[in-house]
Amino acid sequence: MKFLTVPLLAGCLLTVAGQLQAQVVNGIAAIVNEAIITHDDVLNDVARAWELLERTYSRQPEILNQKKIETYKQSMEELVQRKLILHEFKTAGYILPESVIEDSVNDRIREQFGDRVKWTKSLQAQGITAETYRQQIRELFIVDAMRRKNINSGIFISPDKIEHYYQAHQDEFKMEDQVKLRMIFLDRSKHETGDKLAKEISSKLDEGVSFAEMATVYSDESQASQGGDRGWVERKKLKPELDTVAFSLKPGQRSGVIEQPEGYYLILVEEMHSMHIKPLDEVRGDIERNLVVTENTRLREKWISRLKAKSFVRYFNN
Repeated sequence: MKFLTVPLLAGCLLTVAGQLQAQVVNGIAAIVNEAIITHDDVLNDVARAWELLERTYSRQPEILNQKKIETYKQSMEELVQRKLILHEFKTAGYILPESVIEDSVNDRIREQFGDRVKWTKSLQAQGITAETYRQQIRELFIVDAMRRKNINSGIFISPDKIEHYYQAHQDEFKMEDQVKLRMIFLDRSKHETGDKLAKEISSKLDEGVSFAEMATVYSDESQASQGGDRGWVERKKLKPELDTVAFSLKPGQRSGVIEQPEGYYLILVEEMHSMHIKPLDEVRGDIERNLVVTENTRLREKWISRLKAKSFVRYFNN
């Protein structure tokens, strides 16, 4: 058996789809203090993710294999971190009342299964005992509590830090030219005399008939039921021919008939926003949330590094 460090783990996973399942069944993947993580533990943890990957990348085998490698490595590291946290809980002398676990189990049974009969049948189908399930819930509860104690508590983002981020990342808050518009589209394949109908619609609009009403009745777009409402559209998000017309109009103005190979368009511009930077008050909450996530990640990595520094952790390859 050969020792591996984390950066070298990818080398043992180059043929994830086949060799991992064929060669390392029940093999040791890692040891964390006195706890053992087997390759089966990791494979069970990634099973659902791999099923989704196989459906998504079934025709892209190279990408599929790489995604599986990344998912495996991520799962391995998460399992290692879980063992580190559980060890820290144990050695620190913390006590978790069993009544808390019992309540948590009951809550999950009620929320996920409805009753104990369905819960029992589900466990049997998965080959899991009630005690194993209870232990899983206990570990999840401990890990979550320890993370909240060591990471989430007391994160404060000062107004100065928010403002500094805002000033340093202006591009993130830049809004391009936008128009709020409605559109009527007549599909050429559905109308033998689409040009004639488009002109008739235009005449009705000239007479004062509501653009939204005409769009609801005649437009072949999915937005017809909303009166042709396209909402806010940035420059260059429409076809060039439509984009040029839309951004040449002023609020309240509409186009004439715009003929294109696929059909006929009429556009009404309701509002317009020129390119601008969103004001700080508008994005303050988003910045604060992003900075909290960033700080949370930094603290978690720092905490896990501390746990690793005082623990025995080794990765293996069979």
